[in-house]
Amino acid sequence: MFKTLLNRLLTALAVLTIVSACWDDGKPAAQAETLGAVPASANSPAGTGFDFYVLALSWSPAYCQAEGANANRQQCAKDRDFGFVVHGLWPQFESGYPQFCPTRRPERVPSDLGREYFDIVPSMGLIGHQWRKHGSCSGLSQKDYFRVLRAAHDRISVPDEFAAQNLPAQIDAMEAEAAFIAANPGMASDGIAVACERGMLREVRICLTPSLDFRACREVDKAGCRIADLEVPEPD
Repeated sequence: MFKTLLNRLLTALAVLTIVSACWDDGKPAAQAETLGAVPASANSPAGTGFDFYVLALSWSPAYCQAEGANANRQQCAKDRDFGFVVHGLWPQFESGYPQFCPTRRPERVPSDLGREYFDIVPSMGLIGHQWRKHGSCSGLSQKDYFRVLRAAHDRISVPDEFAAQNLPAQIDAMEAEAAFIAANPGMASDGIAVACERGMLREVRICLTPSLDFRACREVDKAGCRIADLEVPEPD
């Protein structure tokens, strides 16, 4: 009798051990492992077929000034006072990048979808071009690609150096990088690059993992501008 009760007790303890190994805080172990791998931006789908993203933030006043009469009027009209806008979210390989990828997705971005992003990508022409050249290589639908694009934009804090009250200004390219690094904890000097043209700061390029964490991208960083006293024009 005693031996029978002891065996039953040992069996029950074994079952409890197995059950506890399969659960973590009330969730099955397989589910707990998946939850632990949720990307930094949990509401943003992760793309596939590339190594990382470059988020290209264009300084709109410099673009409009450099392009002159050829500038996009939706972006550069007198009543448009954009600062940084999203030039694109570009899938990248560790060396090089894909572009204009074959896809079954539509080439044309519907206007009702594109208009949801006019506050950060201020023209249908730019939206359509970015989808065809870069979004087609993301492994995402149009809707999901632009959701990730917005999440990447919202991930970044723009430094006070680019606030309206501090413009126009001149800034060293490396100081511009340092300002972004200081405003965005976790960003490092080998994960950001400044692009310049005609003595102006044209763009800031920030490298992000598919889950939108900051990461190094030495090839992108190496191609960055190193010029001092870059002009930062103010919005019209």
